[in-house]
Amino acid sequence: MIDFAILSLLIFLPLVGVAFILLIRGDENRVARNSRYVALYTTIFTFILSIYMLIKFDGTSAEFQFVEKHDWLPSLGIQYHVGVDGISLFFVILATLLTPICILASWNSIKMRVKEYMIAFLVLETFMIGTFCALDAVLFYVFFEGVLIPMFIIIGVWGGPRRIYSAFKLFLYTLLGSVLMLVALLALYLEVGSSDIPTLMASPVAQNMQIWLWLAFFASFAVKMPMWPVHTWLPDAHVEAPTAGSVILAGVLLKMGGYGFLRFSLPMFPEATEFFAPMVMWLSVIAIIYTSLVALVQEDMKKLIAYSSVAHMGFVTLGIFSATTQGVEGGIFQMLSHGIISAALFLCVGVVYDRLHTREISRYGGLVKNMPKYATVFMILMLGSVGLPGTSGFVGEFLTLMGAFQVDTVVAVFATTGVVLGAAYMLVLYRRVVFGTQKNDDAAAMKDMNKLEYSYLIPLVLLVLWLGIAPSYVMDKVAPSVEKLIGQYESGLKAKPEGTDLATAKQIKIGNAE
Repeated sequence: MIDFAILSLLIFLPLVGVAFILLIRGDENRVARNSRYVALYTTIFTFILSIYMLIKFDGTSAEFQFVEKHDWLPSLGIQYHVGVDGISLFFVILATLLTPICILASWNSIKMRVKEYMIAFLVLETFMIGTFCALDAVLFYVFFEGVLIPMFIIIGVWGGPRRIYSAFKLFLYTLLGSVLMLVALLALYLEVGSSDIPTLMASPVAQNMQIWLWLAFFASFAVKMPMWPVHTWLPDAHVEAPTAGSVILAGVLLKMGGYGFLRFSLPMFPEATEFFAPMVMWLSVIAIIYTSLVALVQEDMKKLIAYSSVAHMGFVTLGIFSATTQGVEGGIFQMLSHGIISAALFLCVGVVYDRLHTREISRYGGLVKNMPKYATVFMILMLGSVGLPGTSGFVGEFLTLMGAFQVDTVVAVFATTGVVLGAAYMLVLYRRVVFGTQKNDDAAAMKDMNKLEYSYLIPLVLLVLWLGIAPSYVMDKVAPSVEKLIGQYESGLKAKPEGTDLATAKQIKIGNAE
């Protein structure tokens, strides 16, 4: 075992980078250059440390590992308690991988307030890693909501023309769900007498409380995912955010909602989860079909990929709330796969946007003639998004649909149409941008990818292919924790009176009380 506090190092190392950036003095160009290098080296070192953690992780155990526990608010019994299991491990890796890529992607495109921009990304990394490591509900809430602050600043300061509107829309949508989640956390703390997540998982909540607590947590996680119909903030945020902002938003922030469902909703409120699962699965189907159809008619490249993200997150919630081993494993793998593919697709949009300064699909066409290497990279990522066998996108979609088929065949059949629609809008996008005639002389004059763009796109392309060919590397480490989660969920259901649903059980409890 590791004999030093690796998770605390991972969480707070970016803040050490922030401290160094704050100390940088000199003229504007020197401050900008040094800030970039400090941010890059800090994030690369954090990524290396996370890989070391991955190597030392015991993939056969379902228990939390690298656990650290210290008193934080001892009078209330609230602790600084962190640890990772197979479910959270790869989300930490995803966050540490995409942050240095975001720094590289912003190297030449961000020229205003570079120092503050780099600080915002490093603070964001701390909050992201902390969210996936937290094992205390209050600590989780602090990190989970803290993410919103640097993201709000990144979109509001370095975004597009409607950045203020988009930033406030993101803030207000998330805040509404957050307030309900905070109330639920307080109720949970008063009911159980602890904010420790493993303790909360092992302490069944009264049946008449589960439904309200589940709905409050659902409000927060559904907005973060985002699920239909609370998804409307996402396309606006993506369109106005700088390229790196879109990468981290699609790659990591959307996964926090799914992670919340796995960490809170399923193990802590099993009866409420079973009661609401059909509703969530039908909402997922609507999200998959509706947003895929909306994506088909988009003229903005970023908006199209944003709507595709909502559709892909529909597969995730479908898998998670099937509450089957295949479904939950598929949901986790789909989140990881989407985190890589969507991040890379937004980077691809950034490559052509930096040259032509427009995201309108109609302004492009025939890029295969003057940008063949870009066309090849874009093609692999597009096929990954479609879910072509041999890419990571296929594994997640296949497993989530398999899990859904075990629970509700009708839902699964409707969800499967989303695979066809997903292929339609991505192939239309690729055909219009890469093939066809070159109507625009500016597009025809664009140069192919440079070394900097290669440095951050090729690793993501290789990951998409590797995870598609050898998914077992991830699955073997995820499986024990998923089995434990499903076991907790099923044991929670066995505790209720046999042959009753949640509403009936609630009536029984009220009748007994009277």
